[in-house]
Amino acid sequence: MKIICVMGARPNFVKVAALYRAFTKYPEFSVKLLHTGQHHDDAMYRVFLKQLELPDPDFSLDVHGGSHTEQTAYIMLGFEKVLLSERPDMVVVVGDVNSSLACALVAAKEAIRVIHVEAGLRSGDKRMPEEVNRILIDHISDELFVSERSAITNLHSENIEPGKIHFVGNVMIDSLVFSRKRAEELSVFKRFGLQSKAYFVMTMHRPSNVDSTDQLTGLMALVKAACELRPLIFPVHPRTKANLERYGIWDDLGKMNGLILLPPQGYLEFINLVANSMLVITDSGGVQEETTFLGVPCITLRENTERPVTIDGGTNYLAGCSQMDAAIAVVKKILNGKQKQSSLPELWDGFASDRIAQLVKEKYIK
Repeated sequence: MKIICVMGARPNFVKVAALYRAFTKYPEFSVKLLHTGQHHDDAMYRVFLKQLELPDPDFSLDVHGGSHTEQTAYIMLGFEKVLLSERPDMVVVVGDVNSSLACALVAAKEAIRVIHVEAGLRSGDKRMPEEVNRILIDHISDELFVSERSAITNLHSENIEPGKIHFVGNVMIDSLVFSRKRAEELSVFKRFGLQSKAYFVMTMHRPSNVDSTDQLTGLMALVKAACELRPLIFPVHPRTKANLERYGIWDDLGKMNGLILLPPQGYLEFINLVANSMLVITDSGGVQEETTFLGVPCITLRENTERPVTIDGGTNYLAGCSQMDAAIAVVKKILNGKQKQSSLPELWDGFASDRIAQLVKEKYIK
């Protein structure tokens, strides 16, 4: 069976790495990797391939930048050529980025099976491009592999055929389990004279948080308040940095006491920083999952999350993105030892990808 696995943005590399390891255990599968180019520079791409032990992609579309529509359209045009040439039996897409939607659409129109890994997640907010992507991908996919039980409920409410839905666990956690020992050996935080569990980590990249001067100003107030409590390590996403420079905030940020600004980190380096932190402030979906697995408190600057299991049972707190005082209140609560009890979500055990490969083999290879 010929399979093409699609990668676009950083989180895709983490998920596809686990799937690639699982599928290539079986001689019945021939797996090829396609990189759309959505994240393409070394800091956002090449280092992830190396650290996750992925080979170079078999196909690269080199599509990046532009509006959501332009990006999706150019990926569709490029991927169509690959499909017509390769005629795979199956296309695997992960998550909710434009690359996943674009390639799923082309495959569906060419009557090629679409597998969606991390299906059924919903924030309930269609202003998020990712929410639109998730819904569309799920409704054109042949098999839907979900990471938490709330996703099953979501898919049932949208009248998705139950036989397509498979609860397998979280492939993001598979890569974390696979890489954790190597990440622990790095001790990145020690380069800055810090002790384990004595600093905060922040990541921020969503348009709702970084695309307006008002939001960035509020974010800087949060950074200043956090730095007054503990040192703060802030790996800065290219989009965030560009906007900080555009609005004349970047230089002021660099002068804050207790703030350590870093470029985007490799996968292992970032896991090392998060695992040893006291808490994380983020707007990333994947970081909500990683912190829950690692048992690190996470404060999410969003009005909603498509990963409710990280709040209901995990270490995540939803603080909104307009009232920065609310986020600091949660920080102080955690520092005072009043963090909630957490538990590991069901089937977040490092074997989700193996379950997926086994299910696909049993259903499609006779």
